[in-house]
Amino acid sequence: MYSWDEDPDLNITPFVDVMLVLMAILMVTAPTMTYREPITLPQGTRTHKVQKRSITIRMDKNRRIYLGKDRFTLKDFADNFMLKSAQMDKNSDVYIRADESLAYRDVIYLLRSVKEAGFSKVSLLTQ
Repeated sequence: MYSWDEDPDLNITPFVDVMLVLMAILMVTAPTMTYREPITLPQGTRTHKVQKRSITIRMDKNRRIYLGKDRFTLKDFADNFMLKSAQMDKNSDVYIRADESLAYRDVIYLLRSVKEAGFSKVSLLTQ
């Protein structure tokens, strides 16, 4: 009589070979498939570049403070800056340059005065 195998194995090797060939064909042909659809884009308006203003404050070793062409002492800077800042944009970047020989408390006083005037983007510059 016939002898049947009790535990038949499924041979998937030909199936894997066919799938690898199909995948290789797909990988070769996929980059060459392009679709072109003619599109008419709307005309935009002409834009202008927004210039961001920045404010630079300098303090020399004699504790004199310079804001543009104006010159202040450390004592009268806070009040005068508060008056001048009313005309300035509060979103402007403020850069503070201070001499390295200054006391830490003088630079912090300058930084605090600028922050109290309503400026939030304040940076200390170094060489």
